[in-house]
Amino acid sequence: MAALNPINEWQLHCAGRTILQGGVIAYPTEAVWGLGCDPWNQQAVARILELKSRSMEKGMILVAASVEQVRFLLDPLPEALQLEARRHWPGPVTCLLPDVNRQVPEWVRGTHSSIAVRVSEHPVVKALCERADMPLVSTSCNPAGRQPAHSALQVRQYFNDQLDWIVPGALGGNRNPSRIIDIVSGKQLR
Repeated sequence: MAALNPINEWQLHCAGRTILQGGVIAYPTEAVWGLGCDPWNQQAVARILELKSRSMEKGMILVAASVEQVRFLLDPLPEALQLEARRHWPGPVTCLLPDVNRQVPEWVRGTHSSIAVRVSEHPVVKALCERADMPLVSTSCNPAGRQPAHSALQVRQYFNDQLDWIVPGALGGNRNPSRIIDIVSGKQLR
């Protein structure tokens, strides 16, 4: 996947600074463009929800560069559940992890007791999470009821100047958004 990483140091610096200052970015992921921000910044998450016309109750995905970035969610879980999540990562699989210590804010988790987490192998996503030194909110880049963006042009058509940064790059090779698996029940939800 290294060929998908056209992000240069300047773009990465600007995107990382934008995230850390509470901004909202758009970036390519494995299958579609995503909107992202610092999950612990309530105002940034609220902006994403407003842009998408999405209810907070639904919750959003956290995307990380490595298992280490989400270890705080894995460590409280029984070893069998940790192993189940880790066997899907890195890759285009989102796992629902019980947030037993309620470490993820409700404005990201929604009304759920679990949090959706993906450890990405997409080079742009990884670079962004590493630069921000945290997992990021990751939700499809589209207003509710519209198809997710598949190009930077579509991102601009949907949100014009409402975003703080659009990170250049190519989508990964997946045709569909990540599968979602509940690691407790083993059921595939998407």
